[in-house]
Amino acid sequence: MAAMKTIRLKPGKERSLLRRHPWVFESAIAKGGGDRGETVRIESHEGQFLAWAAFSPDSRIRARAWSFDEAQRIDAAFLEATLARAVALRDRLAIDSDGVRLVHGESDGLPGLIVDRYGDTLVAQFTSAGVERWKGVLADALLRVTGLAKLYERSDASARSLEGLEPVTGWLRGGEGAPVELSLREHGWTLTLNIAEGHKTGYYLDQRDSRQRFAQYAERHAFSRVLNCFCYTGGFTVAALAGMRAAQAAGRGQGGAVISIDSSGPALARARTHVALNGFDPAQAEFVDADVNASLRQYLRDGQRFDAIVLDPPKFAPTAAHAERAARAYKDINRLALQLLVPGGVLFTFSCSGGISGDLFHKIVASAGADAGVDGYILERLGGAPDHPMTLEFPEGEYLKGLVVMRKA
Repeated sequence: MAAMKTIRLKPGKERSLLRRHPWVFESAIAKGGGDRGETVRIESHEGQFLAWAAFSPDSRIRARAWSFDEAQRIDAAFLEATLARAVALRDRLAIDSDGVRLVHGESDGLPGLIVDRYGDTLVAQFTSAGVERWKGVLADALLRVTGLAKLYERSDASARSLEGLEPVTGWLRGGEGAPVELSLREHGWTLTLNIAEGHKTGYYLDQRDSRQRFAQYAERHAFSRVLNCFCYTGGFTVAALAGMRAAQAAGRGQGGAVISIDSSGPALARARTHVALNGFDPAQAEFVDADVNASLRQYLRDGQRFDAIVLDPPKFAPTAAHAERAARAYKDINRLALQLLVPGGVLFTFSCSGGISGDLFHKIVASAGADAGVDGYILERLGGAPDHPMTLEFPEGEYLKGLVVMRKA
């Protein structure tokens, strides 16, 4: 058996690994290397063992830790046991959906691996050199651990290029000839997705609980006019209509209408389908194929106002280096949204940018309010659903941040 390759760190660069943070950056390495995805031994400058990690010669994150136990062997048995722990956690969460994230990368000890389950179909993204090297082993283990037979690969995220990997999509195990159009049950609603073409692995499972929360607000406050920006396939639109219908049934409203904006025609078409699929009156839902920023400005000029607004934009800042430019974009849309709310109206505003921290996002929204001349109560802070966990040792797992803001009267 060939000797394990060793990475020696620069003096003082072992601190993060001693805190069990899984990343080793290029700038921290004094010497050593390995092949793409190869397991290497990470040592301090003094030769102390720190971790077993997957090496990536093309990435700024040169190594991602598999284990901090020197006695641990990184092999098929280790990977299957790690997968089994991740799946067992989701079983304990009792999620009200048949769409669940089973593996969430570093937070589950499998850096760069994302696995979502939609009913009887698994969809996986292999975004780092380490999991790419073990792809076949991981694919077989996933089928054994879950008892499922179909695994679709959606390894087309931009992160793969940073690892020197080409995009790959298609059936990885089973599924040949099976449909890529699937349906999904969530909080009693029926939604659809295309695992070959949809964003991420086909759908935004991370917003599951926030959609339910929005439905609860719509019911409690009996919204009559809702604006859903960057609506994608209408998850928050369905949530709003469900809440309005519940309020009306309880005698606390007359129903209402939702305007949903997105710049993707196919996404809007699917959103329309979701309205009909869940038995809502199509007259309650207006879909606008347009730029959100321009639309918000036009609504303001027209004197329109809304009881509730959802801002769930795409990733403006993939890394901290993009934070300043992204902050301006977030501030602008939040300023306009706060102006468009009626007094007592509710804003659900989100950032999915890893380069924007929760504290910074709060400051951005506060600055937007100051510029708009609007104050508001922060009623709640929101994040990803619990099957998208953040661990104590890996705070970068908190990419999705949300605030619920009620405009002061």
